[in-house]
Amino acid sequence: MPEGRKVRIRTVNCTYVGDFLVPPMRNRVSDAINEEVRLFISLTDVVIDDKERSDFVAINKNLIESVVQL
Repeated sequence: MPEGRKVRIRTVNCTYVGDFLVPPMRNRVSDAINEEVRLFISLTDVVIDDKERSDFVAINKNLIESVVQL
């Protein structure tokens, strides 16, 4: 069964903190993020810049500066 991990993703525009679903056959957040077929990172239950809340956000991988598993 897929396992969710809490992550903080910083992009060129803002910071997102949310749950990232690690798909089956992957053990780490970095394994899932580095998949070449994946163009966007999907987060659920997201807080954007410590202000806004959103149920879902898709982030373009090309805009990501850093990812931290919390």
